Amino acid sequence: MRSIAIINQKGGVGKTTTAVNLSRALAEQEQRVCLLDLDPQAHATLHLGVNPTEETPSVYDLLVGQANWDDVLRPVLPTLSVIPSHIDLAAAEIELAGEVGREMVLRDKLPTNDDDFDFLIIDCPPSLGVLTLNALVAVDEVILPMQPHFLALHGVSKLLHTIQVVARRLNNKLRLNGVVFCMYDTGTRLAAEVSGDVEEFLAQAGQEANSPWSDAKPFQTRIRRNVRLAEAPSFGQSIFEYAPTSHGAEDYRELALEVLSDCAETAPELPRQHVG
Repeated sequence: MRSIAIINQKGGVGKTTTAVNLSRALAEQEQRVCLLDLDPQAHATLHLGVNPTEETPSVYDLLVGQANWDDVLRPVLPTLSVIPSHIDLAAAEIELAGEVGREMVLRDKLPTNDDDFDFLIIDCPPSLGVLTLNALVAVDEVILPMQPHFLALHGVSKLLHTIQVVARRLNNKLRLNGVVFCMYDTGTRLAAEVSGDVEEFLAQAGQEANSPWSDAKPFQTRIRRNVRLAEAPSFGQSIFEYAPTSHGAEDYRELALEVLSDCAETAPELPRQHVG
């Protein structure tokens, strides 16, 4: 099972949109996917049409209660399940603060037999607190969504440092897979310049010996700015249910193929996307 955390400590960059629609796109490719919503805002949960209630076991019960993996798993489609979040998860930061090994609670709650899923996708909160650290310890890969503007690199150094510390001390398998640009305005000079700056930044950062981002690059696929992507969550649907022929659906399909090609020698050939 490939495990991927979708992380950016800056909000509003397309993190949850990417977590949900990448998960759904992988499921469309007949991959068995579990999306774990680790954000107390529960936006990924709501995005998939699951209504979090106090009576429904959630990731909070998994982390600080007695619930196990099967108790909190909610099927959405035959190949897609979600572990829902709840506002109660905000208290987990405090409740776990005094726990020994608090950064490894989620890892220890993952099933020992991972044959039920091909992918575990974790939607992280917009912070670098205990919940995000739990995600970094539990997964093997990180995908960083980013908007193509000149403030895009603000905070990235801190995130890379956090990934490096976790990789060195708690999870030596952790690596940054790549950066995906969201809300990309095709044909604008600004978007092209910023994406070039990010590629150069990653190339320079990757020169550090044995760094967990040494192979990281921007994904070829750009998620173009698309109003349908912004509308879909209010209907409790992924872009594939809400607007399956939109640019948003097309882009996340291409991103899923690109993610699959990362480890599959027989992955389908990637369609070329013109980004101006």
